[in-house]
Amino acid sequence: MHAIFYRTVIFNRWNMSNDQVQYGAVRSTEDLGKLVRAHRKQRKLTLETISGLANLSTRFLSEFERGKETAELGKVLQALRTLGLEVVVQPRGSTPPRPLSKKDGRRHA
Repeated sequence: MHAIFYRTVIFNRWNMSNDQVQYGAVRSTEDLGKLVRAHRKQRKLTLETISGLANLSTRFLSEFERGKETAELGKVLQALRTLGLEVVVQPRGSTPPRPLSKKDGRRHA
């Protein structure tokens, strides 16, 4: 219960806009790591903070941000969730999917 409380406090405390981070297609582990590091630093979050919230080691997070190709997928997804990021899989060159409606689960324009 404490992790949820602290996460709410941290993410409400800093500006969550994406003005400075270039979000988009990720083609390598290095791309993903750089994007995640920029996202974390823009929000003034330390590896230690994310480590505590996600129950992941700072060593793992550092290696992930440096593009370690053998990073465990489950841990990567946990780090992304903790940072408020998500993975979207789609065919190359297609437009991003529209968000699902929370009410009925259908895609809306």
